[in-house]
Amino acid sequence: MKPSVKAKNQPLTIAGTLSFAAALLHVACIIGGPSWYRFFGAGDNMVRLAQTGDSYPVYVTLLITAVLISWALYAWSGARLIVKLPLLKTCLTLITAVYLIRGIVGLIFPFFTDDPIVHQNSLIFWVVSSVICCIVGGYYFAGTRRLWHQQYSKLKN
Repeated sequence: MKPSVKAKNQPLTIAGTLSFAAALLHVACIIGGPSWYRFFGAGDNMVRLAQTGDSYPVYVTLLITAVLISWALYAWSGARLIVKLPLLKTCLTLITAVYLIRGIVGLIFPFFTDDPIVHQNSLIFWVVSSVICCIVGGYYFAGTRRLWHQQYSKLKN
């Protein structure tokens, strides 16, 4: 049985929802202040800047939030929940790569460097956030792969 052209892409629906949830957590850090930045693993420098009322952590966090929301929108577009966005498959492929590379590098790199920038975050932060990135990246991968296969099937028929 062939999947319907209008069928939703569940992995991309989940991926978009997870990206949107991550965006909301970033907004919560802005609202919650320094203690939230610390709890969610922001480096000591970001926490100190937030404690002094510097606007840098807010701007960086808003930028990350905007990126995550745009990634959620691309996932939902690929799942056919919203309108088709430009360069859909290309963007989803790049988003998938970013999540998976961040996840894999984050699970390896902290164990092989003494760089203070890397170690300003705890090992727990690196492991937890990297596993989350791998999971989200896995959903993007499965959904994007399905999207590419659907296009290939259309060309073949």
